[in-house]
Amino acid sequence: MDAKPHIAIQNLTMAYGDIVIQRDLDFTIQCGDIFIIMGASGCGKSTLLRHLVGLKPPSRGDVEYAGESFWNADVQRREGMMRRFGVLFQSGALWSSMTLAENIGLPLTEYTHLTRHDIREIVALKLALVGLAGFEGYYPHEISGGMQKRAGLARAMALDPEILFFDEPSAGLDPISSRHLDDLILELRDSLGATIVMVTHELPSIFAVGTNSVFLDVETKTMLAVGAPRTLLEESPNPQIRTFLTRGETT
Repeated sequence: MDAKPHIAIQNLTMAYGDIVIQRDLDFTIQCGDIFIIMGASGCGKSTLLRHLVGLKPPSRGDVEYAGESFWNADVQRREGMMRRFGVLFQSGALWSSMTLAENIGLPLTEYTHLTRHDIREIVALKLALVGLAGFEGYYPHEISGGMQKRAGLARAMALDPEILFFDEPSAGLDPISSRHLDDLILELRDSLGATIVMVTHELPSIFAVGTNSVFLDVETKTMLAVGAPRTLLEESPNPQIRTFLTRGETT
C-alpha cells in the first residue's frame, strides 16, 4: 500500500475577488520530491505558493500535509504545521540591519528555548551547509546576490523543516551562480531528506533539479499536466507545454 503523499492539493481555486487565477487544481507531491510549479508569467505560480505556505487562503479547496487538512485546521494547529516549513523568498528577504548570524538565528530565538551558545552553533552549521562558513558577522549588503540567496536558504533551514518552499531562487543570478544554487538544492535534498517545492521559470533549473512538476496555464486558468519535466518535454502532446519547455534553448 502506497504511503500518503507529503502534500495533496485538492480541488483548489485561486482568486482575487471575482478574478479567478486558477481553478480545479488537483495534484500530489511525494516525500523527497523536488516539485516544480511552472507556467507562463501571470499564471499564478507565486499565488499558489502563498496558499501552500499559509499566507493566503484559497477561494475553494484545500491543501493536506501528510493527510491532515491545512486550511480547515484551527489557527493554532495551522501555525504548528507551518513550523515544519522553510521558505526562501525571491528577494532572499534578509533583514538588512542584522548580520547573517542574527538573520539565521532569529527563527531559533523566536520559536525555541535554545541557549545563545546552542543557537550560535546551529547558525554556524547552517551557514557551513550552504558554503558560507565564517560569514556570521557579515551584513547582507556586504555579500553578493548569490551569497544572499544561500544565506536565505540557511535561514529557511534553521528549524530543520520537513518541507522547503522556494520562490524563484535563481532570479537575478548569473548562470554560474544559478547552477551552483541548483547543485546546493540537490545536495540539501539528499542530505536532509526534505521535500522541496519550487516556483521557477528557469529552464536549466527545471531540468537540473525537478523530479516532478505541475504546469499552470494562464489562458485556460487551470493545470494542463503533472509529471517529471523531462517526461513532459518528451511525451506531452500539448504544444503549449512543449513550447514552454524549449523556448529555443537546448535542453
